[in-house]
Amino acid sequence: MELAKNVIYRYHAENRNITLGEYKFGPLFMRLCYELDLEESAVELIRDQHLRGFFSDSTSFNILMDMLFIKGKYKSALEILIEMENQDVKFSKDTYVLAFAICYKLNSPESFRICTTLREEAQIKGVILSRKASCFAVALALNQNQLAKAVSIFSQIMKPESIICTNLNIMIHIESNMLKTLIEILTDATEGNLSRFVKKPVFSEEVLVKVREKVKDVPALLVNFDKLYRKLHMNGQVTTYTLDALLCHTPRDRRSHMVLLNKRTVSRRTFQPLSQSLWAE
Repeated sequence: MELAKNVIYRYHAENRNITLGEYKFGPLFMRLCYELDLEESAVELIRDQHLRGFFSDSTSFNILMDMLFIKGKYKSALEILIEMENQDVKFSKDTYVLAFAICYKLNSPESFRICTTLREEAQIKGVILSRKASCFAVALALNQNQLAKAVSIFSQIMKPESIICTNLNIMIHIESNMLKTLIEILTDATEGNLSRFVKKPVFSEEVLVKVREKVKDVPALLVNFDKLYRKLHMNGQVTTYTLDALLCHTPRDRRSHMVLLNKRTVSRRTFQPLSQSLWAE
C-alpha cells in the first residue's frame, strides 16, 4: 500500500496534464483499498489537495462510498459525496443510487433535504434516475413523515412492479389510511392471474404486520386481512426480508462477460486494437 501511495504521488506530480486515452488509475487504487479493507487510506488520498484531479472519475468515489456504506459509516460516506461535488466530478446513475441510499440510512431532516436537492438538480439536468434510487427516496420520505413527497416520487417511477415498489406502495397506503384500498390490493395479489408463468407480487412479513396493526380496530377488514394473509403464505407470496433488507440488496450481475468483451475492440488506454492474446485470456 505504501508503495502504491508513493507511485500515485509521483505519477500525478509528473503527469498531471497527461491522459492515457480514457483510462483512469483512480479506480484501480480504490479497488485495492476495497479488497484490503483500507477505507481510511482511501479517504485520506481522495481528499488530499495535492492529488486534486487524480480521482477525476465517478467510479473512484462510488467505490469508496460503497465501501463506507457497507461498513455502516454513513456520515463518512456523505462527506465523500460532498467532496465529490466540491471537486466537480460528474455524478453517474450509480452515484445517485449511493447518495440516496446514504441519505436513507442517515434518516434525518438534513439528509432528506440533501436527497431532495440532489433529486431536483438531477431532474433539471435531465438525468433519468434509476428505479432503485427513487425507491430509496420514497423510503426516506416515508421515514421522515413526508407522505406527499413520497407519493409524488412514487408516482414518477416507471414500471413499479418490483418487490420493493410493491411493498413501498403498501406502506404509502398504510400512512394514507387507505384501508379498503389496501385490502383490495392484497385481494388482487391473491386472486389475480394464478398462472405459474406470471410473477406474483411478494410482500414483506414486516410490512404485512404493519397492515394488520392498521386494520385491527376494524373487525370486517381484520377478518378479510387474516384470510388474505393465510392465502399469501400458502401461495409463497411472503418473504421474511424486511423492507430495509430489500432496499439494500444488491442483485447479481446476470450479463455475460463475453458479451461485455465483444462490445470493445480498441484499447481505451492506447487506442490500439486489442490483441488476440488478450481475447484468449
